[in-house]
Amino acid sequence: MERSLDSSIGKSLIEAVIIALAAAALAIAVNVLRPAGLPFVAKEEYETMVPCPEPGGKVTPADAAILREEGVFVVDAREQRDFDAWHAAGAVRLTFDYLDPVPEADLQKMAGDIARAKAQKVVVYGDGGTPDTGDLLGREISARGIRNVFFVKGGAAAIRTDGAKEVTP
Repeated sequence: MERSLDSSIGKSLIEAVIIALAAAALAIAVNVLRPAGLPFVAKEEYETMVPCPEPGGKVTPADAAILREEGVFVVDAREQRDFDAWHAAGAVRLTFDYLDPVPEADLQKMAGDIARAKAQKVVVYGDGGTPDTGDLLGREISARGIRNVFFVKGGAAAIRTDGAKEVTP
């Protein structure tokens, strides 16, 4: 019984090797017969590890003191519960999501609010983490047409430390 099992496994292994060799030979033959066959060896070096491009537009880092300037429209990129617990005075919430872009309707509403406020700068703050949601949201809205976008380095914690006007429930 044991001998027949060994024989069966050996026979299956031999058949698998034959099939693999036949498939490789067929692939090589097809590649050779193709007018523009794939080279077996690369003609020049190429990078296998290419970094992902940084999405988004121009955003300028700023200190929390920027919130004390005139003509500033403030955007909070944090989650609703964090915004409800504390936020800078006058801030509107537009949560940043790593996987989903800001909905076009939300972006258009915010653009209208910025225009009505006659703001010269849009200042975004986030959680202050690495990466900072404020920086990432700022890049996204800048890439989608809003100009003069800044983000607060250090996020909400930096604003609280700075003592800028704030709203607490």
